[in-house]
Amino acid sequence: MSNLLSFTKGHGTGNDFVLYLDPEGEAPLSPEQIASICDRHFGIGADGLIRVVKSASLPEGAASLVEEPAAEWFMDYYNGDGSTAEMCGNGTRVFARYLTEKGLVHLPEGETLSIGTRAGVKDIQRNLAGFVVDLGRWKLDAEVLVKASNLDVPRPGQGINVGNPHVVVALAEPRDLATLDLAELPEIIPVPADGANIEFVVPAEPMVVNGVGSINMRVYERGAGETLSCGTGIVAAALATRHWAGPGAPNQWKVTVPGGVLGVRMFAAEDGEHVGLSGAAELVYDGVLDLETLKPRKPF
Repeated sequence: MSNLLSFTKGHGTGNDFVLYLDPEGEAPLSPEQIASICDRHFGIGADGLIRVVKSASLPEGAASLVEEPAAEWFMDYYNGDGSTAEMCGNGTRVFARYLTEKGLVHLPEGETLSIGTRAGVKDIQRNLAGFVVDLGRWKLDAEVLVKASNLDVPRPGQGINVGNPHVVVALAEPRDLATLDLAELPEIIPVPADGANIEFVVPAEPMVVNGVGSINMRVYERGAGETLSCGTGIVAAALATRHWAGPGAPNQWKVTVPGGVLGVRMFAAEDGEHVGLSGAAELVYDGVLDLETLKPRKPF
């Protein structure tokens, strides 16, 4: 493998990624290299890294092709600390932007792009906001307790799985959300085996306007720390809030995070209820990195 890595920096509402093209799966990076690349002081800086690889070129992609033969490309996603993740909601949209802008796929209005992830095949379409991704079925998990700095007592958290694990905590006031200290990892009790992303939410006032629910959210991402946005976390937060609100709660939500606003929609499908995420996805710049210049960073 060459020591020179050609890359692209992209983001979805401030949730940022380093992407690089490796169609034949010949240039994997080690966890140490990924952690160093994502380091904001000694590397490029990012919440995660995405290797753009053909599904046929790696073992995880074989399952994607069985599920959907049209899923030619696989989003090989890693957290900023170098650990492997199932998928990333904002990352899927940035991945779609990369594939289309780099001429790797053609995605006309109204057509669907299927991509492989470790959480199964995800379908993406263009929309007015940028891209919308069908994250598929979701699952309500157990309730747990969450301890976080600046919260006087542990708070109940609702487990939600949307292909990766989340715990959603409701706060009473906007001030509680604003003063929350997420410099340290909140503690989940009991500790989940694979960790989880942790979302803290406060409903808007009023919460529902013209059939659309609105909430505000901050998130601590597994393997990354607090981020400006988390696509799957936004979906999990909307699902948990609808669950708490009970019958009559809307199936369409607007979720505001420090990085912007994204839309969530729950809808019926043949295999059960699916949930979709829509929002902007941007490519910021291209560059070349000499991997030999990276300052080693311990992963995880």
